[in-house]
Amino acid sequence: MKKVLLVLFSIIYMMSSCDVSSKSENTGENINDTLNIVSFAQNFKIYPLETGYRLVITYSSTESEYYLFNDTVSIPDHLANKTIIRTPVKSAVAFSSTQWSVFQKLGEIDRVKGILESNYTKNEEISALVAKGRITDVGMSTNVNAEKLINLQPDLILYTPYPGIDFSHLGELSGATMLSFPDYLESHPLGRAEWMKVVGLLCGKEKETNEWFDNVVRRYEILSEKCSSVEAKPTVFSDLPFENQWYVPGGKSYIAKIFADAGSDYIWKDNESAGSLHIDAESVLLKAQQADFWRVINSYDTPFTYERLEKENELYPLFKAFEKKQLLVCNVRECGYFEKSQYEPDVLLADFIYHFHPELLTDEWENYTPTYFKLLLK
Repeated sequence: MKKVLLVLFSIIYMMSSCDVSSKSENTGENINDTLNIVSFAQNFKIYPLETGYRLVITYSSTESEYYLFNDTVSIPDHLANKTIIRTPVKSAVAFSSTQWSVFQKLGEIDRVKGILESNYTKNEEISALVAKGRITDVGMSTNVNAEKLINLQPDLILYTPYPGIDFSHLGELSGATMLSFPDYLESHPLGRAEWMKVVGLLCGKEKETNEWFDNVVRRYEILSEKCSSVEAKPTVFSDLPFENQWYVPGGKSYIAKIFADAGSDYIWKDNESAGSLHIDAESVLLKAQQADFWRVINSYDTPFTYERLEKENELYPLFKAFEKKQLLVCNVRECGYFEKSQYEPDVLLADFIYHFHPELLTDEWENYTPTYFKLLLK
C-alpha cells in the first residue's frame, strides 16, 4: 500500500511539474512575476516577467495595467487584449517636466517629441530643441492642442492626472497609448524619485536607472541617519499666503518628511494630511510666529527681498524668521526645481541640513553649497 501511494504521489508531482513548466514556456511569464520590485512608491508597481514587465499604476482608486516588452519579443497569446507598450518607446509626448527630465538624464531625450508649457522651462537643451522644432510644444495642461498631438502621432502620451481633467480623448484622437503618471501623489521623497524607474523601463534602460536610483537612496539614507539623533531641532514653517489663505504642507506630506529627515521640527508635523492645509494668515501667525526658519518657493522675475515682502504684507515682519533673516528661498526661475529636485531628494535634503545642521555635512557632502534653497540675506 505504501508503495502504491508513493507511486501515486510521484505521478501527481511529475504532472504538476510539467504543468508549471508548460505554463512558463507558453506564457512567457517568470514564476516570480508576483514580486513587486518597487521599494518606496505607493502608486505604481513593477512585476518582472520572463521577457518583459507588468506595470500597474494607481490613481484615485483606479488601477491601470500595462505590459512592457522589447520590440523583438513575441507577445504571449493570453495578453493579446492587454495594453502593450513596446520598448524602447520610439516616440513619446511628456506632459510634465518630471517625465521628460528622466529621458534627458538617461540620454534618451530624442524619444520625446512633444511637451507642455515649454515657455516655463529654464533647461537650455529643451528650449533649444523646441526652437529647432525637434520637440513640439503642445499647449497647456488645461488646454492641450489636439491637432498638434495628432500630427506628432506619438506611440505614447505620459500625462499627469488631476481631478476634474480628462485626457482620455487625446489617446483616441492621436492613437497613442495613454500612461498616467501621478508621481506628485507620493509623500515619501524616495517614492517620488522612484518614478524614474517607469521612464527607465520605457527607454529600455532598467539597469542604468536602477543604479541611479540606488545611489540616490544610499545618499539620502546616510544623510537622514546623520540627523536622526539630533536633539536641538530648529522649528520651520512653509510658503506664502495667496489671497489671505495659507496653503501649508500637511504633516504627512512630501516636504514635511524632508523637514523631519533634515533634523527639524515642522510646525504642522502632527497633522495627518499628505496634502495642503488651507489656513488663514492670522492662524499661521499665531502658530508659526516663533519658528526659526521659513521655507519659501518663488518665481519672481524681479529681486526678491525682505523689503519687498514687507511691502506686500504687513504680517510678514511679525514672524521671527523674517526678523532674524532666516528665510530659505528657492527661485524656480533659476534652478529648475520642478524639473530636477524630485529625482534629487538627497540634494534637497542636503540643502536643509546645510541650514539646520551644517556640521553634519561631512565625507562626500563636505564643502557642500545649497542647490535649491538658499538663505535670503537682504
